[in-house]
Amino acid sequence: MAIPTLEEKLAFIKPTPATDYEKSSVEQLKVGDYEIGFQRTNDILDEAMEVFVRSSRSSMGVAGDSMIALFTAAGDMVNASCGTYLHAIIQTIIIKFILKNYEKNPGIKNGDIWFANDALYGGIHNPDQVVLMPIFHNDKLMAWVGAAQHTTETGAIEPGGMPVTARARFEEGFCAPPIKIGENFVVKEDFLEMFTLYSMRAPQMAYVDLMGRCTAADRVRTRILEFTNKYSVEHVVGLLRKMLDVGEEGARQRIAAWPDGKYRSVNFNDGVGMMEGLVRSCALTLIKEGDTITFDFTGTSPDTPSSCNAFGQAVIGHISNFIFEYIFHDLPIASSTFAPFEFIFPENSCLNPDIRAATSLSVMICTGTMSAVHSCFGKMIYATEDWRQVSASQSNAGNALVVAGLNQWGLPYADMLAYSLNSEGQGGRATADGINAFGFPWCVFGRAPEVETMENEFPLLIPFSQHWADSCGHGKYRGGVGTAQLWVAYHGKDVWFLCIADNSNLQTPQGLFGGYGPSTVPGISVRNSDILQKMAEGKLSSLNLHSFLQDKEVEGEWINEFFARSVRPFAPGDIMTVSFATSGAGFGDPLERDPQMVLDDLKHQIISIRSAEEIYKVSFSHNYNKVDEEKTALKREAERQIRIGRGMEYDAFCEGWLQQSPDPEILAFFGCWPDGSCVTPVFRP
Repeated sequence: MAIPTLEEKLAFIKPTPATDYEKSSVEQLKVGDYEIGFQRTNDILDEAMEVFVRSSRSSMGVAGDSMIALFTAAGDMVNASCGTYLHAIIQTIIIKFILKNYEKNPGIKNGDIWFANDALYGGIHNPDQVVLMPIFHNDKLMAWVGAAQHTTETGAIEPGGMPVTARARFEEGFCAPPIKIGENFVVKEDFLEMFTLYSMRAPQMAYVDLMGRCTAADRVRTRILEFTNKYSVEHVVGLLRKMLDVGEEGARQRIAAWPDGKYRSVNFNDGVGMMEGLVRSCALTLIKEGDTITFDFTGTSPDTPSSCNAFGQAVIGHISNFIFEYIFHDLPIASSTFAPFEFIFPENSCLNPDIRAATSLSVMICTGTMSAVHSCFGKMIYATEDWRQVSASQSNAGNALVVAGLNQWGLPYADMLAYSLNSEGQGGRATADGINAFGFPWCVFGRAPEVETMENEFPLLIPFSQHWADSCGHGKYRGGVGTAQLWVAYHGKDVWFLCIADNSNLQTPQGLFGGYGPSTVPGISVRNSDILQKMAEGKLSSLNLHSFLQDKEVEGEWINEFFARSVRPFAPGDIMTVSFATSGAGFGDPLERDPQMVLDDLKHQIISIRSAEEIYKVSFSHNYNKVDEEKTALKREAERQIRIGRGMEYDAFCEGWLQQSPDPEILAFFGCWPDGSCVTPVFRP
């Protein structure tokens, strides 16, 4: 086997040094060629992304959880059109693996179509599937194009592609290393037969998504060749190399302007798969020296006996979400922008597990990394001219709700619905609140589907869809709130449902500079409910989340459990879940929030009266339509004095704090307390 080691994958991420031919081609570019050519690649990739979305069948594909990217002949990414930045840096690993191992057998030829979805070889997890095509001009390899997308069926032990009960890679379904699936621009029938067999729960979805990848990739290939024929091979090769050079130069200049130092964030998850327990999902020390940054994950908990593990390059993919969404948002989406970054992953941690580990829930364990980089970079750059780029952590929950079965049209389905994912809240910002229901931290350009589309595709009734009031992380600038939907099994069809999540006991995101974290998430369902009858009779007084939960107008067996749930059937009329999209963390001390902003949030039902009075310490007139400025000032000053009274010397705090330990029952996945080192290696069946 030629499975690449972590060291090899980290080396593949680094841009390949320029050849003499590339250097000569760069020198031939004229004034303005780079700017025009760069925009031309943007246009080509954006066109292909539109084709990609319109050619997709899965909910995630339709929502735009995709990426189409352009690479040099050596496999370095130079530009991309992204719904998600998750694959932006790491796809290069797959191309370089192909170049290293398969150049002679089976060979790399014009018209080839390559496929991969095994995280061991450079991906995130096996639902994220990649199609790659080489671009040849007159029999000379000049570039590559890749199309990546999340398809929610892999033939695993549970539907949806991300089995919450998987204990090893052998239970996760179809995992393909880089493999040639087509020649002469035609996908092989034997591969299609195998691929759709593994996707038997929803074969039409998996097949159409695969063809969508091929179609989008070929559109880029066609347009790049048109561009080449208009100018020359040297022009395009020089342009691609120039894009790499500009990306690295811009990244290093920006990093050099930030203060040297060490910046830390420790983040936790409250469970792995279906098992509750404390996990130090990310212990990050960010070490900035000159124009380089090292990400050191020493102290992270050991690998877990679940699918909540991530290989190192998957962690880097999650870091790229933040990097390109915020601090490098104006730089090329290129491999070279990560050239200044180095990475340290402790062996056999949940961020660098054994190769047999299940990793289909890698996106869940990486929520800690996504939240940690937000905090560390915020601390590093707040005192610089880039301070406006600082924000508290986005929601970063990624709570994924999966439905499966036969729909009202008699078609099999197994899909992860995009609404709860693509309507999470943004973290509070340095100058403004986070955006409500802004999107999906993994896919900031994704789109939440219309309720009518969901009800047409699946046997669901969704009586309400609204902002999740009071769920935000409070602060001087609060986090954006997420959303809540009510899902009812409908059309006389049983629905198989599972939920991939954590954050019922604690939230992974943390507030910044005194801001609060967002609220935790309950797992609610109602068996044998009478909601359909009451709706038909007009006996529901309000379809509002707060009144629905507090008043319990719907009768039936109410269940409140851990938000992550294994697959189970629901009968028509059962309330399967309240689909919660979580909220962003707060930025700054809530006592510094403008009282008028608190009143506005109250009027728009973003926060409750209780939060306004107890957290923000704002007083109002008797009818809550005006702030009492004098009483508010007194309440806030009193709260500050209470805080001062609770204060103690740092050494005294540490002496007491370090004597404490959580209940041993919740440390099963943490590792040795308090350093998180491995206690017992995981046994994988």
